[in-house]
Amino acid sequence: MLNLLHDRAAFCRIAPFGAYVFFMVLVDVLLWLGWSADDCRWLYAVKIAAVAGLLWLMRGAYSELRWPHGVSVRTWAVAIAVGAIVFIAWINLTADWMVMGASIGFDPHDDDGIDWFLVAVRLAGAVLVVPLMEELFWRSFLMRWIAHPNFLAVNPAQVGFKAFCITAVFFAVAHNLWLAGLLAGVVYNLLYMRSGTLWSPILAHAVTNALLGVWVVSTGNWGFW
Repeated sequence: MLNLLHDRAAFCRIAPFGAYVFFMVLVDVLLWLGWSADDCRWLYAVKIAAVAGLLWLMRGAYSELRWPHGVSVRTWAVAIAVGAIVFIAWINLTADWMVMGASIGFDPHDDDGIDWFLVAVRLAGAVLVVPLMEELFWRSFLMRWIAHPNFLAVNPAQVGFKAFCITAVFFAVAHNLWLAGLLAGVVYNLLYMRSGTLWSPILAHAVTNALLGVWVVSTGNWGFW
């Protein structure tokens, strides 16, 4: 029974991330089949709806999302500051050797200009859904699971060097801006370990994505999306 409980706990943290990856692969396949990037834009809304739906259905399994009591204001301030620092790194660590592969980006333009509904969906997904889904997978599940299969019993502060490094590297290679991704993986890991609450890296991740989204829309650097 204990093993089944652990398997279910792992599944609840893997499934939303797996759904997100599935749609990323689907877009790549459709592009290979001749679809244009514009044709695939609406799949982002479907992807976010699917991920959000899974998170909602499995919400009872996420014990680490219970609101922490007694967390200092400094913890939240540090998370916000870290999120801003990662954003600055993300838009500057773009030399050729810092980039792996290519990103098709997400251009919300149509014949009448910017489709603000698409922008709103993209921002909402990036700020409200993606940080929750990714932090549940990368930090709460993977990093602790590498430390011990009974990951729910692992105190974030006691995660070892091996689990820390593997998670940060995997997080890096999951992004085409791998060096910026490595930095983000390291600092988000540290936030979780130091604060003891998953809400700290979730907040930092959300701040990073929010600032990046505003910057992309303001500057037209759609490739960063």
